[in-house]
Parts: sequence; structure tokens; C-alpha cells
Amino acid sequence: MTGEEIFSRYCPLVRDYIYASGWKELRPAQIEAANVIFGSDDNLILSSDTASGKTEAAFFPIITELTENPPMSVGVLYIAPLKSLINDQFSRLDALLTDSGLPVFHWHGDVAQSHKKKLLDDPKGVLQITPESLESMLINRGADILRIFGGLRYVIIDEIHTLMSADRGNQVICQLDRLDRILGFSARRIGLSATIGDMESARRWLTGSSGRNIQAPVIPGGKSRIKLALQHFYIQDETTDSGENPAESPESKIAIDAGYEYIYDCSRTQKSIIFSNSREETEYICATMHQICALRGDNDIFFIHHGNLSASIREEAEDRLKSDLPCVACATVTMELGIDIGRLERVVQLGSPSKVSSFLQRLGRSGRRGAPPEMFMVFREENPLPDTPLPQLIPWDMLRGIAVIQLYIDEKFVEPQYVKKLPVSLLFQQTLSVLASSGALTPKALAERILSLSPFAAVEKEDYRSLLVHMIKKDYLSLCEDGTLLVGLAGERLLKSFKFYAVFKDSEDYSVKSGSDEIGTISSPVPVGDRFALAGRVWEVEELDLARKLIFVHSVPGKMEISWPGDYGEVHTKVLRKMFEILCGDRDFPYLKANARERLAAARRVAGNAKIKSDRLISLGGSTKCLFPWLGTRSFSTLVRILKKHAGELGIRSIEHNGCYYITFKSERDCADLTAAIASLLDGEIDPMTLVGKGELPISEKYDACVEPELLRKAFALDRLRTDELTFLREETVLFFEKKSRQKKLP
Repeated sequence: MTGEEIFSRYCPLVRDYIYASGWKELRPAQIEAANVIFGSDDNLILSSDTASGKTEAAFFPIITELTENPPMSVGVLYIAPLKSLINDQFSRLDALLTDSGLPVFHWHGDVAQSHKKKLLDDPKGVLQITPESLESMLINRGADILRIFGGLRYVIIDEIHTLMSADRGNQVICQLDRLDRILGFSARRIGLSATIGDMESARRWLTGSSGRNIQAPVIPGGKSRIKLALQHFYIQDETTDSGENPAESPESKIAIDAGYEYIYDCSRTQKSIIFSNSREETEYICATMHQICALRGDNDIFFIHHGNLSASIREEAEDRLKSDLPCVACATVTMELGIDIGRLERVVQLGSPSKVSSFLQRLGRSGRRGAPPEMFMVFREENPLPDTPLPQLIPWDMLRGIAVIQLYIDEKFVEPQYVKKLPVSLLFQQTLSVLASSGALTPKALAERILSLSPFAAVEKEDYRSLLVHMIKKDYLSLCEDGTLLVGLAGERLLKSFKFYAVFKDSEDYSVKSGSDEIGTISSPVPVGDRFALAGRVWEVEELDLARKLIFVHSVPGKMEISWPGDYGEVHTKVLRKMFEILCGDRDFPYLKANARERLAAARRVAGNAKIKSDRLISLGGSTKCLFPWLGTRSFSTLVRILKKHAGELGIRSIEHNGCYYITFKSERDCADLTAAIASLLDGEIDPMTLVGKGELPISEKYDACVEPELLRKAFALDRLRTDELTFLREETVLFFEKKSRQKKLP
């Protein structure tokens, strides 16, 4: 169908909404989605640019069908990774459906029980929910599932790229597979995202065991122009007193830092978001912006947004961005996703985005209403001392930022989503969840139910048997005299906590209150009289209530020096290879500002002098050697383990590494000789299991500690290590020696 035909097919309610919104025509995503939803019974992946109208594209035809033929239960289940995204979409859908007779319900930890009761009393319309709340519903409201979802037509999963590579995403697919089993049919599944790196993997993931065909139409790109600027600053140590404004206390001293002043000047003249990569960094940048406002006597238009803040503080930032008032929000990933923030003019990114996908999501937050998306990327680092070792003279984070940009510009590359082969933490959690919701089952019946869930398709029966035996031994499960399994005492203790429903690690958070106002949460208590940063402010502790996990505070001027991790997230090998290409090349990048261009030139001189382009292993002086593998996180970690395992025969010691950028160690051997030895070591098949110590407990996910150790080590080897990319290093070493040999033969 054409755009005009689709518009005519929409119900009057939708057509009126389009007229009221002033849209002149339907967008490509809306046309493609309507053709799939109206014209087939297939599942759908809708991947298109940020702000391309994906939500409306999915809901317009669905609302049309539901108003024409209302189901006798909830008709649409909408699953989103963030409460803020659900709240935002709730407001938009509620306004759209006011006169439709289709109610919209949202269900998560911040929603009032009275609102949830309305759904339970009369289930219909649209239910928006988090994965954790859906898990709770499956366990605790099993008797109501058919009544709530018996007429379910559609399941919409938003921002699927954030879910696929995590246990949380596989948990969602488990939940849908379980729901299908209860209902006796599979509702159509629709996945929404702006950044999918591997469409085939996404198709398999979303399909699960639904049995439906899936379509993923190619959506023409909307935004061809982007505006980028990348700048670099060295951190300055000088301080000045802020004088009369705002206070004369020591806390009113602020670092004179050109980098922070640049961020301030870039952001406050436009409606902007300042993205950083951790909550701690976000707190610090927001407090710094407050201080610069005070020093300059400007109106303070800076707000803050991250997951540890109270709902009211987060909503204050969202509402201000949606308004016509000046606003700058300091944020983490919580504003990276599809919250409607209106007309945003500029994004400022402090440090490199963690991935190409993150870069695209954040860039796409700006440039609405016809303007090109715009990002200022800012890097700050300590000025190297004269005796700084060579690897630390390379601006790794800045190189990573350029690489992330160029991978998209040059290749349209987005990281593929990695789906685990043996997700043992989720396997443990779903075993307890299924058993708690179903009652007693034989081991065979339980195994059939669990291993038929699509995320566990690669799990071997013997491995699952090993897990069950361990769970019985540790009293997570109880083996009854009739041979059936029930939840054991240890399992019951886990199930009693609402934290069980989440598969991601949680902390024992303490609620922070100033008077009657809820500020947010922190992970550990702070002694009375001490200070900490939260919500872009500094607070002094007045009282601790450890029993109730409450901290009472009052605001004080100034900011807190906060340290945060220098690395974050998994890095793909293509990013490292592009970093190598940038460092060892001579290509100019037009978006580099003067400082950044100079910093890159200096790094290239260092790399050239050290022969980093031709040599993977160089001497740093004395017995210290440095290896540059140019491998992504999993392959890099694998190489580190290989070097440590064979350290004796290689003659190396004191192995250390920085992120996935370089490895240093001590060795008396010649670099060329050692390079050949390492290349030989990497020649042939390497079993990852041999790289995991027999006594090692590689705990990374929430329930890993509850899993049988040998099974945990196997899962780590399968999903955390990677040997296939080590051929990069071996093949390049062979080429290096061939080149050296040819040079020696020349007269």
C-alpha cells in the first residue's frame, strides 16, 4: 500500500491525530510497518533512525485493528528496558487513545497499586511493563495470566539493541516463550530499534520459539547530514576562589579548566544534553556546570538525569527539555533511549561513547524538526610528565572516539549483538521462576520446559543436569520422595525478595532524603558529617537509619572530586583496528578542532618514532616490553590469559594491561625473538577451557555464584573468551618477519 492508502486504512482516531500533529505525509518507517502489520501475520523488526517515528509506526496500525475488533483482554503488551521510557510512552499513548475506549496501563515499581488494580479488575487495551514486572506477574499471578492476556494480539519490545546482548534480553524472550505456552498461541512480536548491527541475529532472537515468520524491511535513512566537532584539553590544576558567589567556603573553589568551560559554552546557548559514561562522571559535570553558572552570574539551567535519582528529579529534567524554556540536561544512558525530549539542538559528549551504537543513539537525540543532528565530543586528560611511559602518551579515549565516528561514516558499521551460548545465571533464575509458577515437576518435565525456551537452545542436557544436581545440593531445589522437584528453602529465600525478578546485579541501595524530598539512592552508607554528590549537588549527612536504609542530608555549596573508571563496556575488534589505522595513518578529519588535531599529530609522531605501525612488540627500556594487539575486549582478554599461562616458557613476568589497548611485561628476550615465540604459540587451535583455572570462579552475572563451578567455568570460556581473532596477530607477525627477511636479502 502507498502512504495515501495506508492513511485511508487507519481508523478515524489515528487520522485525526495525524492531522492535529500537522504531518504532511507518512514517514517511510510508518509505511513499511503498516504494510507488514496490515498485510501479514508475521513478526516485525522495525529498525530506523532515531526520531523516525518508529513508535507511531507500530501503534497506528495496531490501534486501528484493536478499535475495529477489540480483544477481550489486554491486546498489546509493550516491554521497555527503562521506567522513564515507559512513563514517556504512557503519556503519549494515553493522549492518543483518550477517546478510543482502549485504556493504557503502565506497570513497574514506581506505579501506584491503585493503577495496577484497575488493570487486574478489567484487563484490556495496552499494558506497558518492564521485564522485571513481567517476571513477577508470571510467578505471582499465574492464575490471572489467561484472563489478563487471553486475547493478546501484539508484543512490542522497544530498544531491542539494549537487550539482545544481555541476560535481560534473553529473560524477555524466555518470558514470551512461557507466555505463549500458557496461552496456547503466540502473539505477534514487534521489535523497535535505531541501531541493529546484525539483523540476522536480531531476527533469530526476536522470533524465539514463536513459530512465526519475521520481516525486517529496509527503511530509507532520513538524516544524511551530521554536524560534528571533536576537541581536546589538558586538565589544569590551578584553582581560584569563587569570591562572593555563591559562598566563601573552601568548597566554593573551582578548578580553572578550559575543558569544562568549553562544555559550558557549547551547551548553555542551545537546548542540549551533556552525555557522560557513568553516573559519577555525570554528577561531577553537573556540579561543575552549577558552579560555573554561579561564578558567571548566569541563570542556572542545568538539570541531571540518571538511574539512581528519584522519579521526581528525573521527570523534572524531562519536562524541562520538553518545554520551550532554556535547558541543559547532564545524563547517562537513561536519556540515550527513545524518550521524547522535543526540540533538542545539540549533544555534548564527554569522552568517547562506549560503542558505535551508543554514538548513533546519542547523536540522534538532536537534530529534530529538520535540523541536522549535532554533537560536540570533548576529551580531557592529564598533561603527560617528561618521564611518562610511551603507551600512556597515546590518547586512547580520543582515538576510540574518532574510530567510533569513522566506522559509521566510512562503513555504516554498528556492533553486532552477541547472544550467549550458555547463559548460566539466567538459566538458574528461570529454573526457579518456572518451578515457582508451575508447582512440583519431575526433573525431566522441568528440563523439557526450560530447555525448550529459545535462549537455552544451545544448552546441553548434561550441563542442565549438572545445574539441577547442584541446585538440589545447595537447597535451591528440593527433591521430593515421589521424585518431583519443588523450590527449596534457599530458593524460597531468593524468591521472597522483589530483587529476584531482575537478572542484572543490584546493589543494597540507601535512599537519600532532604527533609521530605526524596533525592535518589547511593550504594553504600556515608558517615554522619561526611559529604557526597548526588543530583548534581553536594550533600552533608545529618542522620543515618541503617535499619531502614535511609540517609538524611542537607545541601552544601561546592562540588566533590569523584573518580570513575577509565574504561567502560565491551569494545569490538573493529574499533581497535580502526584506532590503529587512525594512529598510524595521515588522514585528516575535518571535525577535529585545533587542540584535537594537534593532539592527534603528537600521538602520531610518538607512534612513528616507536615503530608501532610495523612492530606489535616494542621495548620500553630495560627489560620492559609493550605489546599492542589491536584486539577487542574478549579477544584481548583471551590473549592475556594465554600469555599468563605460558609466561614461563616465554620467559615473561609481571604481566599488566590497560583496558584492551596494550599489555606490558618484563622479559630479557629480544623483541623479534619474543614476537616469533608468541606467534608460534597462537598457531593452531586453542581450547578456551584450557585458559580457565580449575579453581577459578569467574563470577560476573547476578546468579553466577549459585551455579556449579565447573559449569560456570565452561560458560565463561564459551561466552567471555574468543580465540578465532588471535589469527590477526599471528598473521601480521608472519608478514612482519617476511618483510624483515626480504630487507636483509637486499644488497
